[in-house]
Amino acid sequence: MSRIGIVQPEQTDLAGEELAAVEKLQKGYHSLKAELGKVIVGQEAVIEELLIALFCRGHALLVGVPGLAKTLLISTLSKTLGLSFNRIQFTPDLMPSDITGTEVIEEDKTTGGRAMRFVRGPIFSNVILADEINRTPPKTQAALLEAMQEHQVTAGGKMHRLPQPFFVLATQNPIEQEGTYPLPEAQLDRFMFNINVGYPSEDEEFQIVRMTTAGRSVQLEHVLSGEEVIALQETVRKVPVADHVIRYALQFTRLTRVSEGGVPDFVKEYISWGAGPRASQYLILAGKARALLKGRYHVSTEDIRQVALPVLRHRIVTNFNAEAEGIKSDTIVKKLIDFIPRQQYDELDKNAARVMRDQPAA
Repeated sequence: MSRIGIVQPEQTDLAGEELAAVEKLQKGYHSLKAELGKVIVGQEAVIEELLIALFCRGHALLVGVPGLAKTLLISTLSKTLGLSFNRIQFTPDLMPSDITGTEVIEEDKTTGGRAMRFVRGPIFSNVILADEINRTPPKTQAALLEAMQEHQVTAGGKMHRLPQPFFVLATQNPIEQEGTYPLPEAQLDRFMFNINVGYPSEDEEFQIVRMTTAGRSVQLEHVLSGEEVIALQETVRKVPVADHVIRYALQFTRLTRVSEGGVPDFVKEYISWGAGPRASQYLILAGKARALLKGRYHVSTEDIRQVALPVLRHRIVTNFNAEAEGIKSDTIVKKLIDFIPRQQYDELDKNAARVMRDQPAA
């Protein structure tokens, strides 16, 4: 181990600049965790998944009951990144133009002429907190679709580019039913990760109560700039991936599709619709980011297993049988992890790691 807990990378053929960029990513990751730790107690897995999504240029949906610091975590992250931040509180009466912006008639006082001018909405920011996203109707939820996918807003026939980097980090309460509107599958699929935020342990809750009931001032430091975040996102995409890892990731998505051949019986019994190709893409991207954070310049099948739950849990549509028996999508993903043979892939992982070590450094 080197300074600040950064894992020394395995020898590789990456250029010197790329090596420096990867070390910077690891340093930024540990620094972000340290800054978030000043405000957030515990939630190690949640923070890691959120930062993986950040480095992959993905959006994240945080699901948990009220009071688990979902909103605080997102707002604190934006402060440590030094990015522009807007919070949108989703309510039943929220209109699409309240998010994207609207065109207004503006009069030129010197000429008396009138022209349309686009007034930008809160979506024009680097980090968007979509708080309680399921409390607004689908019409307003859909206002985010173009922004999340194309990073632009179309109004009055004109395209308006969003600032880069751009992230939508949404929160949702899983137990509240009255006055909520479930997100359509097309909307859910835009989120790279669905992150479950669970209850804290007893020791963590003790620390939370002690910290939040006393007079306390926290000074957060800017860890990464917007330009640095974009550069680190490019570094993640340069990580090499062996063919067997891609094949392994494909099995997770293809085995959830009932119409495909060779799917396990529990999939046929409990799933109506499986995951699409975007799930495979996100499994590989998340695996790349996780590999770098663990000090490796190649993706292993273990990386895919570790990110399978947040990538797949919201892309699997269970049927009535699953609902009647209390089977959740998480249970199905865990069954898939056990169902797909590991031994041959573990051997291929070892061979890939050996090849990477034997390659001369650039």
